[in-house]
Amino acid sequence: MSGSRPLPVPDAASEPYWAAAAEHRLTVARCSRCDRFALPPDGVCPHCLSTNPEFHFVPVSGRGCVRSWTVARQSFLPGFADLLPFVLVDVELDEQSELRMIGRLLGGVDTDLWVGAAVVAAFEDVAPGVAIPAFELAS
Repeated sequence: MSGSRPLPVPDAASEPYWAAAAEHRLTVARCSRCDRFALPPDGVCPHCLSTNPEFHFVPVSGRGCVRSWTVARQSFLPGFADLLPFVLVDVELDEQSELRMIGRLLGGVDTDLWVGAAVVAAFEDVAPGVAIPAFELAS
């Protein structure tokens, strides 16, 4: 755990997401109109274009596959220098085609990684009651 990392500051729209993450549960916003997921949720549903999507957060499996990745070797934000180098993965979650999420891959830069690799959500506890979603290779 590193006390110097920036912490999320939930607002009314994102509070359910961060509350679930603190309990190591991954949730994604679902449109009440078309029942499709949106990440991140916005004022308009990207699928049905409803201007009143009434998004609600629902639990998802956290399973997905790697679409792409990059290795961060330099930190431009405070609190990440002690983590360098680290891998950021672009993951398509299993629940919906094109439902993508970016997160840190736990396990380090020496992890054997490929496009299509199966991953599962994991969580980094960064402060008491605060966890950040990340990913690890599925076993």
